[in-house]
Amino acid sequence: MLNLLMKFCRIVESVGEGVTEFEEGDHVLTLFTGECMKCKSCASGKSNICQVLGLERQGLMHSDKKTRFSIKGKPIYHYCAVSSFSDYTVVHSGCAVKISLSAPLEKICLLSCGVAAGLGAAWKVANITEGSTVVIFGLGTVGLSVAQGAKMRGASQIIGVDTNPEKSERAKAFGVTDFLNPNDHDQPIQQVINRITDGGADYAFECVGDTGIVTTALQSCCSGWGLTVTLGVPKEKPEIAAHYGLFLTGRTLTGSLFGGWRPKSDIPSLVDMYLRKEIEIDDYITHNLAFEDINKAFDLMREGKCLRCVIHI
Repeated sequence: MLNLLMKFCRIVESVGEGVTEFEEGDHVLTLFTGECMKCKSCASGKSNICQVLGLERQGLMHSDKKTRFSIKGKPIYHYCAVSSFSDYTVVHSGCAVKISLSAPLEKICLLSCGVAAGLGAAWKVANITEGSTVVIFGLGTVGLSVAQGAKMRGASQIIGVDTNPEKSERAKAFGVTDFLNPNDHDQPIQQVINRITDGGADYAFECVGDTGIVTTALQSCCSGWGLTVTLGVPKEKPEIAAHYGLFLTGRTLTGSLFGGWRPKSDIPSLVDMYLRKEIEIDDYITHNLAFEDINKAFDLMREGKCLRCVIHI
């Protein structure tokens, strides 16, 4: 195990028995999903869904299903096995990734989730090809990271769909060529997309967390080879409903967790790309706030006035 200082980006304070890959003073990213390097999934090289260190939703340690924190005898749970809102935390070594000491922790922390998830969905999951058409539903950090990835792959048209008109100009900076607000159109938005893409986009990405949008994204893809990637986590109604004809005509629907990246195998290369200024991270950070102002950060998020707000402890 590791005892770590800071937030999603942390500094190793001490290491537990049997840990040899980290030492005091190392800079690491802590991640909500790990990589044991040994299970069937990790050994296959085909998936990042580790069978040992996968998404932990009970707030417990992967190793013994217990907590490491308590107050007056009552357990304090580890949110997503990371406990990012604490000065000190304990995480499984498989959920920590050593990074370059020169990487700014207050920027690289975005690679623990949002930016990495979007780039991976564009590159690893969809494998966007040059000259293709792309439609993205939801222009938060994840959606705009998909846009950045699509632009870097040479997509000819990147359509961003969002009900917040204030996101139009910002989206263009990340590669969006066409902005659509569904509230501005009399037709269903999938019909608008099919019209302006001559039959549907090559790739569609659902970055909202709404299963109804998943169906809309499928309907926005072209027949024959259209691919829809869903990244959002729905708050309700997790079931997806879609007409079977969408699949009979060649459309594909796939999911994406953390952009398909394997934490230990892949994330260090993303950090290096940032250091070489090959990928953008800084512009996703619209606010920096102290921990005592965290409620303001939630308000900014609900009001659609921020992309990523970095909380400093």
